[in-house]
Amino acid sequence: MTSFSRLIFSLILVAWSGTALAGDVAQNLGAGNVAIKGYDPVAYQTQNAAVQGSDAFVAEHNGATYHFASAANRDAFQASPEKYAPAFGGYCAMGVAFGKKFDVEPTAFRVVDGTLYLNLNSDVQSRWLQDVPGNLEKASSNWPEIADKAPVDLR
Repeated sequence: MTSFSRLIFSLILVAWSGTALAGDVAQNLGAGNVAIKGYDPVAYQTQNAAVQGSDAFVAEHNGATYHFASAANRDAFQASPEKYAPAFGGYCAMGVAFGKKFDVEPTAFRVVDGTLYLNLNSDVQSRWLQDVPGNLEKASSNWPEIADKAPVDLR
């Protein structure tokens, strides 16, 4: 099996798991509607790092709860949430390029032109990074059609 075939197989298996809560399928949210598994969305851009947020610093945006490593990061997010919130509702950017919604590993990320993109894992991210412009074009084209669909409905 080629590495591309393994990638596709992995993506299909993950699709069966479904990740969004029933309340908001346009966002990849965990328990308590926490986005990005509690990682700080501002740190991705200001530190180029995946930094775990704290329950002490939280903000709500579009029904999602974001955690931050500091009050300063929380305040920056509140001043401009669209600048820091992840693309594609926090779903895997490569999955969206395939017309699917997959969960993410918050450490598999890339900020491109000021936008945070997350991936399922480092293997999927490696594939995504081989053609970022092409994959973003596909994902951006697919997103309007799948945004309001549950992950399990995109099998």
